[in-house]
Amino acid sequence: MENGDLDILRHSTAHVMAHAVRNLFPEAKIAIGPAIEDGFYYDFDVPKPFSPEDLERISEEMRRIIDSRSPFVRKEITRQEALELFKDEPYKLELINEIPEGEPITVYEEGGFVDLCRGPHLQHTGEIKAFKLLSVAGAYWRGNERNPMLQRIYGTAFPTQEELDEYLHKLEEAERRDHRRLGKDLDLFSIHDEAGPGLVHWHPKGALLRKLIEDFWRDEHLANGYELVMTPHIARGDLWRISGHEEFFAENMYEPMLVDGVPYRIKPMNCPFHMLIYKTRVRSYKELPIRWAELGTVYRYERSGVLHGLLRVRGFTQDDAHIICTRDQLNSETRRVIGFVMKMLRRFGFEDYHVYLSTKPEHYVGSDEVWEEATRALRESLDEEGLDYDVDEGGGAFYGPKIDVKIRDALGREWQCSTIQVDFNEPERFDITYVGQDNAHHRPIMIHRALLGSMERFVAVLLEHYAGALPLWLSPVQAVVLPIADRHVEYAHKTADALRAAGFRVTVDDRNEKTGFKIREAQLQKIPYMLIVGDREQQAGTVSVRSRSEGDKGSVPIAELIEQLKRESAGA
Repeated sequence: MENGDLDILRHSTAHVMAHAVRNLFPEAKIAIGPAIEDGFYYDFDVPKPFSPEDLERISEEMRRIIDSRSPFVRKEITRQEALELFKDEPYKLELINEIPEGEPITVYEEGGFVDLCRGPHLQHTGEIKAFKLLSVAGAYWRGNERNPMLQRIYGTAFPTQEELDEYLHKLEEAERRDHRRLGKDLDLFSIHDEAGPGLVHWHPKGALLRKLIEDFWRDEHLANGYELVMTPHIARGDLWRISGHEEFFAENMYEPMLVDGVPYRIKPMNCPFHMLIYKTRVRSYKELPIRWAELGTVYRYERSGVLHGLLRVRGFTQDDAHIICTRDQLNSETRRVIGFVMKMLRRFGFEDYHVYLSTKPEHYVGSDEVWEEATRALRESLDEEGLDYDVDEGGGAFYGPKIDVKIRDALGREWQCSTIQVDFNEPERFDITYVGQDNAHHRPIMIHRALLGSMERFVAVLLEHYAGALPLWLSPVQAVVLPIADRHVEYAHKTADALRAAGFRVTVDDRNEKTGFKIREAQLQKIPYMLIVGDREQQAGTVSVRSRSEGDKGSVPIAELIEQLKRESAGA
């Protein structure tokens, strides 16, 4: 079934759901019910929230309506007729009053239930073959926190039961992989209302995971010709006016704070600070390109309703870098970044991705000539690297075109991580120049780029991709040594010391518990290796190895185990 047909199916199912709610809850006020990417929803204003039992009753009523095979009938009515028809429906009346004069007003009727709707719909309700109501959530009318809180019922529908079952299985798997649950189960991070929503607290193992990613990030950047910089968390308000953030990004920035009577803002971006570093002295064309990288923590206001674990937060650390180059260097630097992106993603186990080239939006800064030149450079870079890509017409930033790389995880879901953005706006605003071969001053171009996106978001994607079972080199605890009895504890610690000396992260579980219990706990904690030591291992100088994924692997000498772990950590 084509996407358009699937949308019609789901929109029709949402209509039937509203009909069922009206039958069961006559006092409900009906809002809107669109088809969305994986299903549909409908918003209702009801005296008390829907319960799981209510959802089951609504589903049963929907099945009765579907079995009636009632036709969907489209009717065009006058504005006055619409206002009279929906006089007891305040949300429908608001929508009707926003319809421009002269534009048709249409309703759809089936089985005596009439809904304000543009359609289209199915021929009749009997064409709905497989649906499922999934959940209930609170939702402000039109997403505005000043409006009433409504009850939103989410559901989905498919042409066949087989397709629905496949989707529901995928949902179950997604729930099992949910990084919020894994973060709690593996003791990695937490978010506290006392401190504020969207602000992440990293626990010891989570902080260690961050360190592993960030150390690798820094080493790779130094090896790839970047220099590291560090910048403040706040700056005078004037800086954000110069950069254009007050004009174009104010709704995502926090309110100013007064310091010595001067307004300061907490930073939403790192780039203005990099501009200031550039301006500390005269730069020559011989210095370009300059590549400055920073793991800079930034703060952006997000509505509480859209915050979601590590994926949508208010404070996050950007995998940030800015390349300042000549116009002639734009193509080669873009290709260099593309290669760097692919190398980094592969190291973390992401081989499947989708590339997008985003072009000039409706509102933009700079001349058409410069936009065309920059877009051509990005397009040529992608072509020369042999990458397939889709063009997102009008999807560029206001300051320049961009390349986005969306990775696909183990469930085939796309995640936005890597981006390469051309910017001719900030170099102009900050009046940065370089001295060319002609001894004249010229304006450089800046490339904003991120390889992983933000540390928070990337950790969430990693956890969900691997279902918490991270590769050996990223696991906060790589092995746990399990002594069978008290007489083996000393040997267990000596084994752990030998592995630590070789650079591995190892713990010893010497609690007075049965070995089977310890193994199960280690499995739940997603520890890659359990090293069991008893009389035989102690006498032979070996360990009995149990793999998280492969089970028992037999006994091996400690020196041999160390070599095996080194090869696995290196990706061999």
